[in-house]
Amino acid sequence: MRAEVRIVIVAALVSVVAVSARAAGLEQPPQPYKPDFEIPKPAGSGRSGQQAATPASPSYVIGPRDSIRITVFDEAELSGTYQVDSDGMLMFPLIQRIQAGGLTLREFQDRLTAQLSKDYIKNPQVRVEVDTYKSQSVFVLGEVRAPGKVVMTGTMTLLEALAQAGSPTTTASSEITITHPKKGHSNGAAGDADGDKTIVSMADPVAANAFVLHDGDIVTVPKAQTFYISGNVRNPGSYVLQTGETLEQALAVAGGMTERGTTRGIKATRLVNGKTVEVPLKLSDKIQPDDTIIVPNRLF
Repeated sequence: MRAEVRIVIVAALVSVVAVSARAAGLEQPPQPYKPDFEIPKPAGSGRSGQQAATPASPSYVIGPRDSIRITVFDEAELSGTYQVDSDGMLMFPLIQRIQAGGLTLREFQDRLTAQLSKDYIKNPQVRVEVDTYKSQSVFVLGEVRAPGKVVMTGTMTLLEALAQAGSPTTTASSEITITHPKKGHSNGAAGDADGDKTIVSMADPVAANAFVLHDGDIVTVPKAQTFYISGNVRNPGSYVLQTGETLEQALAVAGGMTERGTTRGIKATRLVNGKTVEVPLKLSDKIQPDDTIIVPNRLF
């Protein structure tokens, strides 16, 4: 009896404490831990811990040496990664050789589904993705930190290609030329200038990011045109010439004139028809490539 009484008393005390806690607002339901920040997961991370390739558009054209990941749902023995041969054919169980090169991912997926459905599997569910890109590339030449061949990872924009090439140097021009070689020309000839040309200005990053490159394109980043300014300016030296830059703008870039400088009598040493001549300049006159501008002393 005494033990039963003690149990009743303890239970009553626990109940009283719980009621008091609720009344005081102290009792809260357990909350799961949530950090103040979210740790981003690596792109493409999964159970394997390997980073997946950049997803390609269904319109990506499969090429030789691409690795293709094929998933046939509920058919584990057929799912896996397959290499496209140099002739564009792919070895696949049951079907053996099937054409993949020259087809888009969507076209190849439909063709593989049709082949499996025709002779082997009822209503197959097939998904085709790129595992490794090896067939398509562009060349990035000129004033970049790592010029050379850049392997395309699916759809690639001009900005992405420049980033892969280490980005432009400080002496690079803002006007970039993209040459798309004519059909039948090997993209191995990176110096081949024969083809359709497009000039994209890096002054408009939106346009540069929207410009999509194609297999074999040659991206040429030329060296920027420059001018030299000396005399009575605060920062004499060589500067990159911007399109349409005037003498007034050039003076501002050089930090402005010193107290002894004057806009009267400013001249540019310029190469005209193969001869070096001195050309008087007004503030509204445009600077020419390789001009040497001299800002004179004021008389008083």
